[in-house]
Amino acid sequence: MAEPKRKDARRNKESLLDAAAAAFVTSGVDAPVRDIAARAGVGVGTIYRHFPTRADLIIAVYRHQVEACAEAGPALLATSPSPYVALGRWINLFVDFLVTKHGLAAVLQSDEAGFETLHAHFLDRLVPVCAQLLEAAAAAGEIRSDLEAYALMRGVGNLCIGAENDPRYDARRLVEVLVAGLRPPN
Repeated sequence: MAEPKRKDARRNKESLLDAAAAAFVTSGVDAPVRDIAARAGVGVGTIYRHFPTRADLIIAVYRHQVEACAEAGPALLATSPSPYVALGRWINLFVDFLVTKHGLAAVLQSDEAGFETLHAHFLDRLVPVCAQLLEAAAAAGEIRSDLEAYALMRGVGNLCIGAENDPRYDARRLVEVLVAGLRPPN
C-alpha cells in the first residue's frame, strides 16, 4: 500500500516543480511562493516542507528540467517522423529549459561549488542526448555529419542570452535558423 503513496507524492512534487518552472518563466526566479503554490494547487506550507529555501526550489526545478529534457530525447527519437524532426523538437525543449534557468547563477552566486555541480550534471545528462539525436539525424542523411553536441548546445544557449533584456529579441526564431543550417549542403 505504500507504493501508490510514493507514486502520488512523486507526481505531486513533479506538479509543484512544473508550476514553479512556469512561474519562473513568467515572473523570474523571484516569483512569489504563494503564486507558485496557487499554480500547483497546494498550500504555501507544502512548498516550504519540500523546499525550505528559494534556492532549494530553484535548484530542484533546474534538476527536474534537466531530467525531463534528457528523458525527452530518446522518446522524441522513437515517436517523431524523422531524426531531424526529433532533434528540432528536442532543441525547442532545450530552449524552454534555458529560459527557466535565467536567474539561477545569481541565486547560486555565493555557492560556486554548487553551481559547478549543477553545471556538470547538466552536461553529463544533456550532451549525450543531443549527441544521440545528432548521430541519428546524420546517419539518416538529414544533417551534416561534422557536428558536435556540445558546440550546438553552446550555440543555442548563446542565442538565448539576448532574450532576457530585449522583448523584441526572438531567440526561438534564431535557434530555428540555426537548426535549419544543420542541413547538409545541396
